[in-house]
Amino acid sequence: MARGPKKHLKRLNAPRHWNLGKMAGVWAPRPSTGPHKMRECLPISVVLRDRLKYALTGKECMQICMERCVKVDGKVRTDFNYPAGFMDVIELEKSGDRFRLLFDTKGRFVLHRINQAEAAYKLCRVNKVFISGKKIPVIVTHDGRSIRYPDPDVKVNDTVKVDIESGKMSDILTFEIGAMVMLTKGRNAGRVGTLQHVERHEGSFDVVTIKDTKGHTFATRLANVFVIGSANHPQVTLPKGRGIKKTILQERAEAEARGDL
Repeated sequence: MARGPKKHLKRLNAPRHWNLGKMAGVWAPRPSTGPHKMRECLPISVVLRDRLKYALTGKECMQICMERCVKVDGKVRTDFNYPAGFMDVIELEKSGDRFRLLFDTKGRFVLHRINQAEAAYKLCRVNKVFISGKKIPVIVTHDGRSIRYPDPDVKVNDTVKVDIESGKMSDILTFEIGAMVMLTKGRNAGRVGTLQHVERHEGSFDVVTIKDTKGHTFATRLANVFVIGSANHPQVTLPKGRGIKKTILQERAEAEARGDL
């Protein structure tokens, strides 16, 4: 009889976008409970060991975290399985590294290096707007933040720019036709484009149409869309490729030009 939540995660069952080797052991780090869902996050131990190669083993990841070297969104995190997620800022002061977690066009997490000015803020998608029991307006964002007394113009699906140190919102990126968006789920995760059209389906999933800078059009569910800017001006710097998905033939031609094939 199972008692309570599971405490382990087998490597074969780990999310594909962590890119863990199938044969490199039996177990994978199971993310702790936190602001991001288990299968939509990247634990700090995977960041330190498998991405940055600052540690060789899980024990070394634990030691790095317990020495208070790792900050996520401006807070020191000593839990080596803490779930960092989309738009989170990971800071390693001793090595001078600052990264923002974004997606590449294959839906995998990318540690995108940023400067100190950009590490001071993050973008948060508004998932819920409500009035609390004591008549206080509150918004809830995609990373579990509750922001009280927000700007009254904020609606669900908008994105707010949050100052990491104070936790206050400084700007609103409205969800509207012509907004620059990045997809966070689905088979088009990581693609960036301009919002063209919104189809409302009562009782079902609303569908949006997006066009990227190369002129390719694709559709996805409204819940998968994250506004990152207006027109062609993103509020965060984008990773290599700028969210343009290439065909397998283009990828092969580029690999041949580099001499990889």
